[in-house]
Amino acid sequence: MEYGIVSLLPTALVLVLAIKTRRTLESVLAGAIFAFLIMDGVGFVQTLAEVSLSVLRDEDIAWIILVCALYGVFIALLVRSGGSMAFGQLLLARLQNKRQGLLTTWVLGLVIFLDDYLNSLTVGATMKAVTDRFKTSRAMLAYVVDSTAAPLCLLIPISSWGAYFAGLLEKNAVAADGQGLNLFIESIPYMFYPIIAVLVVPLVVIGVIPRLGAMAKAEALAEETGELGISEDPSNEMEFGSGGAGTFFIPIAALLYFTIVPVFSLSYDVDLLRGVIAGIIVTVVYYASLRIMPLSELFDTCTNGIKIMVPVLAMLLALFVFVEANDRIGLTDFVIQAVKPFMTATWLPVIIFITMSAVSFATGSNWGVIAIAMPVAFPLAEAYGVSIPLVIGALLSASGFGSHACFYSDSTVLSAQGAGCDTYQHAITQLPYAILSASIAAICFFVAPEVVESVAAFFEWFGSTAL
Repeated sequence: MEYGIVSLLPTALVLVLAIKTRRTLESVLAGAIFAFLIMDGVGFVQTLAEVSLSVLRDEDIAWIILVCALYGVFIALLVRSGGSMAFGQLLLARLQNKRQGLLTTWVLGLVIFLDDYLNSLTVGATMKAVTDRFKTSRAMLAYVVDSTAAPLCLLIPISSWGAYFAGLLEKNAVAADGQGLNLFIESIPYMFYPIIAVLVVPLVVIGVIPRLGAMAKAEALAEETGELGISEDPSNEMEFGSGGAGTFFIPIAALLYFTIVPVFSLSYDVDLLRGVIAGIIVTVVYYASLRIMPLSELFDTCTNGIKIMVPVLAMLLALFVFVEANDRIGLTDFVIQAVKPFMTATWLPVIIFITMSAVSFATGSNWGVIAIAMPVAFPLAEAYGVSIPLVIGALLSASGFGSHACFYSDSTVLSAQGAGCDTYQHAITQLPYAILSASIAAICFFVAPEVVESVAAFFEWFGSTAL
């Protein structure tokens, strides 16, 4: 059954409730319930139960939940051992002000590029002790962290995002088997949104781009009163051990190594779940050998790490149920068909970017909606003679914007968690910068077809002249 414009209502409800109540979990749940109520009437409870169970059974979602829970364990071990504090002290000895602290956070985010989850949780948890010293609001920290999470992962072919989208390109037959990654790399220069979003951060930090909206208020409050906007459960606070910098660097090195390289192998294969499991094992054995804390406390820390992540896991589960509800009600298909008549060779990339950015932002689904859009976008690109790498850049830029800007996307939730910031506060403070980056990207996508055509014509002319 097609629901037409009605398919927009659940998402509209989520956005209104999130802004009105500033509670993201409850808003997303309300949107999912409303969608199933529209589709199934009084039987929505049964459908909601079945979908919730099927979401938990989904292999990819189970993987995400396991990874996030275990990252909670890993970070708790780093904090409890004193390793993260020791690393922070090393940085503080070399950093003189807020600007240097935030730029260091940005650089660290550029280094940890394998996955947005790894980036969001690790960088925020590592740097908040440093940025706190310089009266930096947790909202600003979360913004810097989030801007080097999903946006950066789109620009690095060996990230989890690169592997996923390379597979989709092959599945949609725009790349031959085994050539998806090459086409992905060819499209990177056209991924205008992630490029701009990453570059905007240092401009904000050094003051070239001023503080805007809620971010200006959060920073002014932090600097004038010392109120940083910390949103962490006091019951989850842990004492710091006496570990040195080695208790930070060795676990991080183990985590990164086993994330990239399978155990007892020299091949390369990015797998966050394998990496975090191996990282926890190495960390526990290493800490036990150093006798940093009794074994009972070591295992209690692991349990506490999972407890700290429970609100995040609940939010992720609600988000995936909401995404499934939107898929069933046909929101993405409705939007694509609504804008299809307006597409021309010149307008195609920018319309794809704006439309799919809006859908990704509204639904919180940054991988799923792009997978739905590809079978429509690529045939249109071929029909109008538009560069396939340019269209890929528009689609993946939209995915990056949705992940970066959405109030309840997984990247937003995890960046807020890592920085110890309220999810809504993080979303509302970074939104002006995300919109600024998206506006510049939209202009780039509008002029890009003419530029690509001119460059192609030049090389064709040059080739014929040279012959």
